[in-house]
Amino acid sequence: MRIDKYLKASHILKRRTISRELAENERVEINGRVVKPAHAVNVGDEVKVTFGNRYLKIRVLSTEEVKKKKDAVTMYEVIDEGFLEPRPE
Repeated sequence: MRIDKYLKASHILKRRTISRELAENERVEINGRVVKPAHAVNVGDEVKVTFGNRYLKIRVLSTEEVKKKKDAVTMYEVIDEGFLEPRPE
C-alpha cells in the first residue's frame, strides 16, 4: 500500500491529499528515509510523520485497509510522539 493511502486508511490523517502534500514536502519518513507519496509501506516499517511542530512515529502492524475508525488503530502502534524543538535564530 502507498504511504499516502496508508496514512488515510489508518486514520492518522483525515485526507489523502494532506498525506500526499506532507510526503511531497519531505515530512514523511519510513525507516529513517524521506519518502515520496507513492512509496510502499510494509508491515514492520517505522513511519515518522511531521506536521507543524509536532511529530508522530509509528510501527506498521497491518496494511489491510479497514473501513471503521475503531478498527484502524489495529493497523499501527505508536512508538513516539511529541513536539519538535524550536530552531535557534
